Amino acid sequence: MTSPENASDLPESGPEAARRRTGGRSARVRSQVVEAVGTLLVESGYDALTVDAVAERAGVHRTTVYRRWRDVGGLLADVLDAAADDGWRPADTGSLEDDLTALNQEVYEALRPGGADAADGSGSGSGGNLTTALITASFRSAQAAGALTRFWEGRYARSAQVSDRAVERGELRPGVDARALLVTATAPLYQELLLLRSAPDPELPRRAARAACAAARAGVFH
Repeated sequence: MTSPENASDLPESGPEAARRRTGGRSARVRSQVVEAVGTLLVESGYDALTVDAVAERAGVHRTTVYRRWRDVGGLLADVLDAAADDGWRPADTGSLEDDLTALNQEVYEALRPGGADAADGSGSGSGGNLTTALITASFRSAQAAGALTRFWEGRYARSAQVSDRAVERGELRPGVDARALLVTATAPLYQELLLLRSAPDPELPRRAARAACAAARAGVFH
């Protein structure tokens, strides 16, 4: 029996504790909860997302969710942290333009209606978009915003090898600002698909990559 006199024996809670419990039943519960959060967020939006609703959809006891995630902010943060905790690396196609196009294609698939989602990598085909829903939710929750920042920082850090490889191949001069290059390449997709809600354009990933590549070769990011 847990003794309140010994704080180290008390059950840990919050997304940090959830990430530390990685095996067996704990991992299954986390997977069920993360999936439930994403499904509910896409289906009903942030305002309908509650701990009780997540527990019911995940098929776990509400006290388990309260103990480990505490609130909606903790749930959203863990969904994003789970998405970041993967082995993703940018494709190595052999050229800077093709590397940036491949990167943009992933962003395009994640942002277009019914496209692949950042958290699970699969398209539902239902028109729902978990990536967009999570970005929107980050404006309502400080915990989600922090987790989203960690997610982007991790992705940009891993993607820096795109410019490193271009330098090694002799496509770019040393000293390129990888972050500026990557932001320039990907920004048009967020502008068109997320902010302007433009109709999906299959040529957009290549077009934006080509423009960023031309700017990089002209020395804009040095």
